[in-house]
Amino acid sequence: MKLLLTFLFFIIPTFSFSQTNKTIQVSNANYASFIMYHRFGDSRYPSTNIKKEQFQKHINELIKPKYNVISIEKALQAINNVEPIRDRSVVITIDDAYSSVYKYAWPIFKKYNLPFTLFISTDVIDNKIPGYMSWEEIRTLRDHGVTIGSQTKSHPHMFKLNKEKIIEELSFSNKRFIDEIGSAPKIFAYPYGEYNLKVLEQVKLHGFVAAFGQHSGVAHKSLGLYELPRFAMNEKYGDMDRFLLAVNALPMPIFDLSPKDPVISTNPPSYGFTLSKKIEPKNAIRCFANNGLKADTRRLGQNRIEVRLNGPFLKGRGRINCTMAGNKNRWRWLGRQFIIK
Repeated sequence: MKLLLTFLFFIIPTFSFSQTNKTIQVSNANYASFIMYHRFGDSRYPSTNIKKEQFQKHINELIKPKYNVISIEKALQAINNVEPIRDRSVVITIDDAYSSVYKYAWPIFKKYNLPFTLFISTDVIDNKIPGYMSWEEIRTLRDHGVTIGSQTKSHPHMFKLNKEKIIEELSFSNKRFIDEIGSAPKIFAYPYGEYNLKVLEQVKLHGFVAAFGQHSGVAHKSLGLYELPRFAMNEKYGDMDRFLLAVNALPMPIFDLSPKDPVISTNPPSYGFTLSKKIEPKNAIRCFANNGLKADTRRLGQNRIEVRLNGPFLKGRGRINCTMAGNKNRWRWLGRQFIIK
């Protein structure tokens, strides 16, 4: 538990398949762990960089037979209950299209035939900002099967924008994608993981089928297709202990989440959710907040969870992560990011 505390910040029938002449028992699943990277081997920016040696250890783990690294499209089909995937399915996502993606990470993904998704804000590419990829390089990745996702035009704090500016960010970037790669992306990532319900609605209206934040947790349909979580990896939160927790995590299906909007005017928020009755076994839940805040976690009846903090979040972003022990030393994990007005 001490290890878990350190790293918390930042069902169905079975079938078998054969791999390397071994039969491995796995489960059908409608969830996946999404891993998020930014830069690779660029120690000037430790908060968004993963060290090369850290990244190689991640790869060495992911190519083990027990994991199933899949495309974002296949994962979303499973989350939509269209076609199940294996337990321990993992999706790799990368934000911002830094040059190190093309020069360092992509050759490794290609070597091991690992699919990934690249989220791009178009202004930095159009303006040929040093340290970012070019449209030609992005087209090369697309031609090799990499999924291209959108992260707006200028990578703004979207919750601060009025409706007209939100529309401009989404529609302009979609046009630039059509011009440069032939189609508008269907997958979206909120810049900085920040959004409110107004932003979410416009993302839907602009043709995106799913959207991702930067809060931790296992992606499952109960969270909604436009508030899906990802485990962010960087120098501080990218060691193997945290990585293993992430890629082996289980979902925590919920409903009746409160407050619904992650941008809050009441600080600290009165946070709560109801657990799905399908969760087994129903172990104790513990919740943790950043900024050194203590979280009083109470279960009302069998399934309602209410969380109260002992003080307000600091200005900016606040996080609450809730965990429940699952089977075989695995953890159910539910994260929520709040933006303080």
